[in-house]
Amino acid sequence: MRTEFAKLVKLVKKTHPKGDSDLIRRAYRVADKAHQGQIRLSGEPYITHCLAVAFNLARLGMDAKTISASLLHDVLEDTSMSHEDLVAEFGEDIAALVDGVTKIGTLHLADITPTREQKQAENLRKMLVATAKDVRIILIKLADRLHNLRTIEFLSKEKIERICQESLDIYVPMANRLGLSHWQWEMEDHAFHHLHPEEYKKIAFGGVDVDRRDT
Repeated sequence: MRTEFAKLVKLVKKTHPKGDSDLIRRAYRVADKAHQGQIRLSGEPYITHCLAVAFNLARLGMDAKTISASLLHDVLEDTSMSHEDLVAEFGEDIAALVDGVTKIGTLHLADITPTREQKQAENLRKMLVATAKDVRIILIKLADRLHNLRTIEFLSKEKIERICQESLDIYVPMANRLGLSHWQWEMEDHAFHHLHPEEYKKIAFGGVDVDRRDT
């Protein structure tokens, strides 16, 4: 894990040579300690998810504060750390970013009634943006969703379908609006793969019947 973290710091320094590496190191240590003993359904330590989210943002060239907040993005929701703890350790700005990610994480398509789905999905997107207030919060949430989609096969079928549909209706359009076409495409790809596996196979293999392609 330390090797991966060292790679993260090196990547951030490429775009921010004078960035606060000590802040990132401190955020990593706090997140690692807070998530100690937590294991993802993949069998990996939870901190691997935090690192993956941070890497997604580092590849966009985000600064040390955003990277630090991304490492800490789940501590309010999944650990005993409080908002006050974050303020004391990292200041108001990072605490506000983590708090914002936590709040928009509570908004789901499950809150949408079956009628007028398209309009309500648009309203939920607006609600997410209004709740976030800072575009960095949206970016952290998108980076989080992207990694969750990459590892979604470990969830139940019901959760996979809910998360994939939510991604198509909410997060894909948001990525598009922010000009993150590569994230948009990858989220669409993962979601379509799990929601429509047969159609996905046909498209992936250029319309060839996958079961007959080697005969």
